[in-house]
Amino acid sequence: MKILIITGPPYSGKGTQCEILKNLLHYKHISTGDRCRLEKENGTEIGKELSKYEKKGDLVPDQIMKTLFSQILDENRSEAGIILDGYPRTTPQIDDLLALVADKGLGIDKVINIEVPKEELLLRAKKRATTSNREDDKNSETHVKRIRIFEETTKPAITYMKTKLKVITFDGMGSIEEITTRIKESL
Repeated sequence: MKILIITGPPYSGKGTQCEILKNLLHYKHISTGDRCRLEKENGTEIGKELSKYEKKGDLVPDQIMKTLFSQILDENRSEAGIILDGYPRTTPQIDDLLALVADKGLGIDKVINIEVPKEELLLRAKKRATTSNREDDKNSETHVKRIRIFEETTKPAITYMKTKLKVITFDGMGSIEEITTRIKESL
């Protein structure tokens, strides 16, 4: 199984690009947010822990995410490949994921990093709040908090990731098709 990671700030279009890439590559898209919501809806132990953090817009502790991603990797062993969307987000999560994939005899192909200016992220967040029916998208303070957490936690993790993996950074401005073309050319 091949593993592709898509990273970038909230509202950068990661999920949209993952959906396009899964069809192009015939990989399974693993959205951290979707999986976390499913765990919460099903009332699993992990779901109960996730609820405590996500309602506030906080990052979920690394150990909880490590446990969840070990399950995800085991469940998807028969896939040709998976696209990870929203994980890893912290430096310890990178080390956890690298250890998990090594223990399972897997590897990470590439990391796609999408960059978008903060002002554009906030505009996209407002737009998504009107088109999405997700409770966590309705609060503009949550939008700002998510971007701040990204800048403080995930952005340094991406820098660290560059020392461990092949990271390709793309400009996330432009149409969906333009961004997809840029990414496809690198694959």
